[in-house]
Amino acid sequence: MSPEEKRVILASSLGTVFEWYDFYLYGSLAAMIGAQFFAPFDTNTRAIFALLAFAAGFLVRPFGALVFGRLGDMVGRKYTFLVTILIMGTSTFLVGLLPSYATIGWLAPVILIALRMLQGLALGGEYGGAAVYVAEHAPAGRRGFYTSWIQTTATVGLLLSLLVILTIRLYLGEAEFASWGWRIPFLLSIFLLAISVWIRLQMNESPAFQKMKAEGTGSKAPLSEAFGQWKNAKIALLALFGLTAGQAVVWYTGQFYALFFLQSILKVDLFTANVLIAWSLILGTGFFIVFGALSDKIGRKPIILAGCLIAAVTFFPLFGALTKAANPTLAKAHDTVKVVLTADPAGCGNVFNPVGTRVFTAPCDVSRVALANAAIKYDFANGPAGSAAAVTVNGTPIAIDAQFAANLGRATQAAGYPAPGDAQIIKVNGFFSALFSGRSLWIIGILTVLVIYVTMVYGPIAAALVELFPTRIRYTAMSLPYHIGNGWFGGLLPATSFAMVAATGDIYYGLWYPIVIAMMTFVIGLLFVPETKDRDIFTYDGNK
Repeated sequence: MSPEEKRVILASSLGTVFEWYDFYLYGSLAAMIGAQFFAPFDTNTRAIFALLAFAAGFLVRPFGALVFGRLGDMVGRKYTFLVTILIMGTSTFLVGLLPSYATIGWLAPVILIALRMLQGLALGGEYGGAAVYVAEHAPAGRRGFYTSWIQTTATVGLLLSLLVILTIRLYLGEAEFASWGWRIPFLLSIFLLAISVWIRLQMNESPAFQKMKAEGTGSKAPLSEAFGQWKNAKIALLALFGLTAGQAVVWYTGQFYALFFLQSILKVDLFTANVLIAWSLILGTGFFIVFGALSDKIGRKPIILAGCLIAAVTFFPLFGALTKAANPTLAKAHDTVKVVLTADPAGCGNVFNPVGTRVFTAPCDVSRVALANAAIKYDFANGPAGSAAAVTVNGTPIAIDAQFAANLGRATQAAGYPAPGDAQIIKVNGFFSALFSGRSLWIIGILTVLVIYVTMVYGPIAAALVELFPTRIRYTAMSLPYHIGNGWFGGLLPATSFAMVAATGDIYYGLWYPIVIAMMTFVIGLLFVPETKDRDIFTYDGNK
């Protein structure tokens, strides 16, 4: 790899590190951000508004993919790259400087949401630009290896954010961190921005784009050509359902849902969960490069689709093993404590609540949400039409009233469920101490396997998407299926899976969502998506 090629990869990767660093920062610090910018509301409402501001960035990402994809295909990869990194980096930095509600009133949350939307727009164009730019610089037969370095940035961004947050919290203490220290991780991003812009200013336009410009074969209307012509729109749909949808759910399950499962269902404390995830990322990240390079030899499809299939087959046993290792008291209670919810099905609604804005009032829904929040396994029994909902713990009824959650906790803990802080729940006291316990090593091993699945599906995906489309519409056409797949299929996974858990009383039932999507991608990808590793992206015009 030449020095120029190394600079290309570094310049491209720093922007995507930004993307994920900011994503994890905001998600991890949503409660503190809510307290700073939505102060007039109660604690729950603050959290809801903070998450809505977070969601705003996701909602505009596909629009960013269209706007900057079109710009990248018409004006150039390098120019678009500079615009997206400046918008994204400046917006992230300004979140750290933004005065709170106590200082400037309602202007604070309005500016916060505007900054989140600017970040989302820029991020919609950033990933596609990074993948295209690196792939178009890569020598033939090495595109999987070269673009796999970009794929590591999602994990690097997560790891970097975890380490920065943990370090600053430990140094300042919880009170100072909640008051003002939370701003430091956002402010530190200015160093990434400065380095990234400086490097990108030294870069040349991609060879494929220069060749297209010289030959006068560029598209004058990339959007209509990419999505208005069936031959290209069909490939975009295949890229979505036959590649990125399955890749997204395997990725989000292996990293985000695994973290959610540890904290919200297995009741592992925040520090321990983050340390265990961090070690799995450290151990697994190198496999992005391994599978990216392997895809240059055996193809993109075999690795991505194998990752989808293996993940779908093994998610249940892996998460079952995770429960037994992290919270054995809970695992035993699921086998020994009998909890039954009896209700008229007509009185039960859906409990899908992606950003926490819904308030449930029906007794059936109130009880299901409370049972799911406490990770209590229950059986549902159909009651007579018009009958009131009822919950029993080993035959003892629990009134569904204002004190239901508290009474349910006492009854289930007396029956064998773990109390908060149960001594059997895994806990580590330091970052390196996790390596000196058999239980924590076992959990890190399970989480590392999940991360390896992520590397299988995500390592080769950039090369696969780049190779599917001709140069003149490549930036536009690949960005939209990527962001819909990862933003919608992947982004909705935690909320959808938790709603499935709440509806059924089975803490593993939510895994059916990624399993079904991954299997759908496996079948569609196997039957309809072409193998592209040997395609010449300099001459490919969209025709087979």
